Amino acid sequence: MIVVTGAAGFIGSCMVKKLNDAGHSDILAVDDFSRPEKNRNLEGKKLWGQVHRNNFVRWLERNHADVDAVLHLGARTDTTETDTAIFDELNLEYSRALWMLCAGFQIPFLYASSAATYGLGEIGYSDAHAIIPNLKPLNPYGQSKQDFDVWVLGILDREEKEDPAATLCPPAWAGFKFFNVYGPNEYHKGRMASVIFHTARQIKATGGMKLFRSHRPDFKDGEQSRDFIYMKDVVDVLLFFLEKRPPNAIYNLGTGKARTFLDLATGTFRALNLEPNISFVDTPADIRDTYQYFTQAEMDKLRSAGYHEPFYGLEEGIEDYVQRYLKEETTY
Repeated sequence: MIVVTGAAGFIGSCMVKKLNDAGHSDILAVDDFSRPEKNRNLEGKKLWGQVHRNNFVRWLERNHADVDAVLHLGARTDTTETDTAIFDELNLEYSRALWMLCAGFQIPFLYASSAATYGLGEIGYSDAHAIIPNLKPLNPYGQSKQDFDVWVLGILDREEKEDPAATLCPPAWAGFKFFNVYGPNEYHKGRMASVIFHTARQIKATGGMKLFRSHRPDFKDGEQSRDFIYMKDVVDVLLFFLEKRPPNAIYNLGTGKARTFLDLATGTFRALNLEPNISFVDTPADIRDTYQYFTQAEMDKLRSAGYHEPFYGLEEGIEDYVQRYLKEETTY
């Protein structure tokens, strides 16, 4: 059995679909299942069963012998949330509990980190383990992901230096610093959905798209850049790690190529067969000081681990997303 936490969410539900397509129907979906707009993401998926996230730790303690792997993709992902206690509970302590259970029961464990850990990118975007403890996230969400990554590296160090015979780590594990993921099944994410999603919605409603104005002199309006990665590439990588078990490590998961928001919005208009109609508004004050202006993943570690498939180009991914999913708001 394969466990997917956050299974009703964006990446989690797409991962369930990917596992189904790969022949897996023995999937345990873990989430809170309290939002109908999220549960829609699981319609038509083949599952062994569902367990509420609050009950999963006890379930795993009792049923660990039936579990082949845990894909921990559930998290609180709101970058505007300021209550650190929420992140400590859902993103840090919960993840630690699952790690320790998977280590003790020797269950492979894959988990979602985030490129939000890189903050302003002051020291670059390398996923080298030696650099990770020095990263400075800009918000409590990013800090919670950073805290767990650093905790994992501390556990790894203890196992290697203090007691090599101890079972402090799962037999196979990997963390993934997701960069800007976009794609189907994000309908429920509201403000946190991708700019492509919001662009398509705004175009349908108004015929135009408003992007955030730059508030830095070194970036022109619309030239804020991110490493945008299509959801289908993300789940392909996760399946590769599940099946092939490359070296245990924390990995970047982006494309390795930053693109501007102007490129993204223009590509969305063109995918809808429309001429671009783009204007600019001030970045909201509550996120202005913690807004990333540039991200670009260093991808050498992932490629060295044996994943050599090409990633969707931005325009290619936008076209697939818009034409196959957003036009009719269908799920993956």
